[in-house]
Amino acid sequence: MSESVNSEPPRGVREVKSAARTVDLLDVLAARGDRPARLQELADELGVPRSSMYALLQTLIARGWVRTDVTGSLYGIGIRALLTGTSYLDTDPYVRSVRPFLDEASDALGETIHLGRLDGFDVAYLATRESHEYLRTISRVGRRLPAHIGALGKALLAERPDDELPPGPYEQSTGRTHTTREALAADLAGIRERGHSVDREEGVDGIVGFGFALRYADPAHDAISCSVPVVRLTPEHEERIVAVMGETRAKIEATAHRGTSGVPDWR
Repeated sequence: MSESVNSEPPRGVREVKSAARTVDLLDVLAARGDRPARLQELADELGVPRSSMYALLQTLIARGWVRTDVTGSLYGIGIRALLTGTSYLDTDPYVRSVRPFLDEASDALGETIHLGRLDGFDVAYLATRESHEYLRTISRVGRRLPAHIGALGKALLAERPDDELPPGPYEQSTGRTHTTREALAADLAGIRERGHSVDREEGVDGIVGFGFALRYADPAHDAISCSVPVVRLTPEHEERIVAVMGETRAKIEATAHRGTSGVPDWR
């Protein structure tokens, strides 16, 4: 759906099996988070012989992409993945353009502000400015969440035709999550009319989010959002959040068009 990870090489190009297997392994380890994997688990999940998986793991450990514990029986994502991810953020022209405005919105509202990018039917968090007050959220830089459960994702899905939506059912995060295509499509219609998305405890109980697509690309692939606890969300505060975030979007779009001229148009 924009800047998604291609699962197949371009037509006419033969896939390099060893490279594909390496990337698949790193994806599996990254998705496990703080749950390390054992050799047999990885071999089974990727459908490769145990001996081949062991050789691949040892190669990646030597290069820092995978780490292992002192017993050599548990495996997790390595520090090279962090360094590569940091390089992505540091060199992306849109992230560089948006960061100062996230600070500005956070200072003005005193709430948590996010920047996210659509990746298939997920949203990857690229930057976060935490609230001045304690706020426990499920997002952090580098994390991917299903697009249908949060303000960022819904703002971006609303920029696309409904026929691009997966058939469902969708993953449920709270009792308010849209789990059917029909329910999500109805919400997206309201977002298009309103001009921004609202996530009322659909991703996290007790948290409301307001999302704004950044239309410096067509269709938009990035969005910003503001997350606020229900206990602090008065009608007046909600009105101010929408006003400030709308102004922030306008500033970002104007600056991004100027600040990214001449840079590669990454797909």
